[in-house]
Amino acid sequence: MANLYFAEGPSSEGWVPGALVTITGDEARHAVRVSRLRVGEQILVGDGAGVIGVGPVASVTKDSFAVQLDSVRRDPEPAARVVLVQALAKGDRDERAVEQATEFGVDDIVPWQAERSVSRWNDPDKAAKGVAKWARIAREASKQSLRARIPVVQEPVSLDGLCAIAGRESSRVVVLHPRGSSALSAWNHDTDGDIYLVVGPEGGLSDAELDALEAAGAEIKVLGDTVLRTSSAGPAALAVLNVALGRW
Repeated sequence: MANLYFAEGPSSEGWVPGALVTITGDEARHAVRVSRLRVGEQILVGDGAGVIGVGPVASVTKDSFAVQLDSVRRDPEPAARVVLVQALAKGDRDERAVEQATEFGVDDIVPWQAERSVSRWNDPDKAAKGVAKWARIAREASKQSLRARIPVVQEPVSLDGLCAIAGRESSRVVVLHPRGSSALSAWNHDTDGDIYLVVGPEGGLSDAELDALEAAGAEIKVLGDTVLRTSSAGPAALAVLNVALGRW
């Protein structure tokens, strides 16, 4: 299977069959020095925003390589975006959730410091570093899964921010929690707006958080009879929605 590399810099508007696309920066250096990319090797190149080109490597230098495009695919944006609101978790559990959610096709990812989150992004510098790390994980997972679009990791959201989203007519917020009275698989998803999946931390959401979100318009759903870890709940829910939305 051909590897995928993402371009940095110029727009992909000029990507057409026959065009020569040059990849530079860290992406190119890793491909050349670590992956040992060679002239003639068939690869994929993407802009991370829905465009993927296929073709052979035409030239290689120490810090760059060029690809002669044989074909180009442009994926339209989905009618309904699925956004994972992932609570910060201890260890690497939240990072595993980001990685797997990306592989499962999530469109955006929003960090959330829930009341019971053990991990804390207490200051702007730590939050910026956390967002950057999640973005790197999403980028690498997109390459591994050959995704045309890299999920955007947004700025952290507060409970008030989530409640504001739940109150919008253009979006629906679904909280995954055992308190839900119906299954996500039975949910009526008849909407063209964004769908926000909210996953709590290791200790779960507090009653106060659940009450506030439900009062704001969020819907509480269960995935099944078992309780999943924070690292696997989001990806599992994405699998359910992928089938319901016709993505799979």
